[in-house]
Amino acid sequence: MNLLVKEKTIKLIDELKSTCQIYGMGNDGNEYKIITQVFLYKFINDKFGYEIKKINEELKNAEKWEILYSNMNEEDRLYLLDELSADVPLLEPQHLISNLWNQQSKGDFALIFDQTMVDIAQKNEDIFATQTTLNTKIPIFEKLTIYVTDENERSNFARALVDKLVNFSFEEVFGEHYDFFAAIFEYLIKDYNTNGGGKYAEYYTPQSIATIMARLLVGNKKDYHSVECYDPSAGTGTLVMALSHQIGEDKCTIFTQDISQRSNKMLKLNLILNGLVSSLDHAIQGDTLVYPYHKSDNGEDLRTFDFVVSNPPFKMDFSENREKIAAMPARFWAGVPNIPAKKKESMAIYTLFIQHVINSLKSKTGKGAIVIPTGFITAKSGVEKKILEKIVESKIVYGCVSMPSNVFANTGTNVSVLFFDNAKNHDKVILIDASKLGEDYQDGKNKKRRLREEDIELIIDTFNEKKDVDDFSIAVSYEEIKEKKYSLSAGQYFDIKIEYIDMTPEEFETKMKEYQKELQEYFEEGEKLQKEIMEQLGKIKYE
Repeated sequence: MNLLVKEKTIKLIDELKSTCQIYGMGNDGNEYKIITQVFLYKFINDKFGYEIKKINEELKNAEKWEILYSNMNEEDRLYLLDELSADVPLLEPQHLISNLWNQQSKGDFALIFDQTMVDIAQKNEDIFATQTTLNTKIPIFEKLTIYVTDENERSNFARALVDKLVNFSFEEVFGEHYDFFAAIFEYLIKDYNTNGGGKYAEYYTPQSIATIMARLLVGNKKDYHSVECYDPSAGTGTLVMALSHQIGEDKCTIFTQDISQRSNKMLKLNLILNGLVSSLDHAIQGDTLVYPYHKSDNGEDLRTFDFVVSNPPFKMDFSENREKIAAMPARFWAGVPNIPAKKKESMAIYTLFIQHVINSLKSKTGKGAIVIPTGFITAKSGVEKKILEKIVESKIVYGCVSMPSNVFANTGTNVSVLFFDNAKNHDKVILIDASKLGEDYQDGKNKKRRLREEDIELIIDTFNEKKDVDDFSIAVSYEEIKEKKYSLSAGQYFDIKIEYIDMTPEEFETKMKEYQKELQEYFEEGEKLQKEIMEQLGKIKYE
């Protein structure tokens, strides 16, 4: 049955995108707002019905619970709403999809639709709003039909959206949260996550990488409670969702920050879909590096967390804020990249996020993981080298996994994942070269690569057991890493294999003659090519 719900959910997403295209907003900058908010409205409507039916037997047995709920007197309705847990959205009868469906014939339907969204946002502001670093509240919903340029088409647009929402219910899958909605969310936002958006974030982390990071950080421990997780470049929240699922959504609180408005809206949706409504209050929009929001009790120092994950942007122009960042040497102890004379956009901002992640770990127990460009792990100079020296000398780094090329949808850069542990109780560092794993697939015109289930299990098993596997993994001491000039590249520690072949003296002589003949042919070809080049140069000079 869940497969049927999944098919209908994907169909709903496709139909919403098609409706936006018909009304002139295909690939429009506001399309993602419409798609994500209408999808969330459908989710909240069904979630509300699911929860009140658990409380009220009459509603549970009613053929159409919406009608029975609408006919309740105000006192009974208020009593019912009071019984709901704090993370369930509160809806009045006029907020329900069925109510909108019944009003579609009205000429001002666009206004009715927009006002319904605004009313729901206001009624649930205390729980469902997120905020900026300046404490400005961002509502869960906003007016949507205003993005249709032709005012005469706005009501038709609203009708078309509502038409798509009435054909099925999410109620069957609410108990699953992450297991169902992780794949749905990935499909929902796949057209809206590109790294062409400029500022930090909007880098979508593949589910496979998020799973590996979460499982390696959290392990199989089951007795967690009151765990605090943080992502300073949260994007749409894929990393913290995987982390919370591995820990248990009811055992952790999520803290995030991200500069992107777009990502913040999608993150909000992701938190709600996965039963993490109580963490919405900690989902902050703003510049993490310049204005970190999450502070310790003294209001000055950074708050520290049990787990910190990050997939930051790798390079971008942050020259306008460089001096502000450089004026915080305690936070950015390895320094801040200089402004290049010609390519400002190549400033290595990820190095600042590495430092921020390390600073945000609890002093003796905090664990973290960050996605970085693979070139970093063999850095020989600059801020990168200072960070490498620090994480090795302090024994905070305990693993590095280099991923296959093209495993990220938005960047061709080869990536690795660094793992940190402030317990500093590891004797060896496990280095894995997973670059040859995975399978190729076609994503539109682009050839991409993805990790299969068996690849994920191989990486996790090898990492946890610190296995040495030929040309794949090696566990090395911190002293060995220092001898290799702080390189965390697995390949630099692999033994060079020499193949020995038994042969008779006659076979050896024959093989040598073959090599001599090949070399002679190469020399002759080289002399011939050199002669042709000299002749061409002579002609050019003559002309």
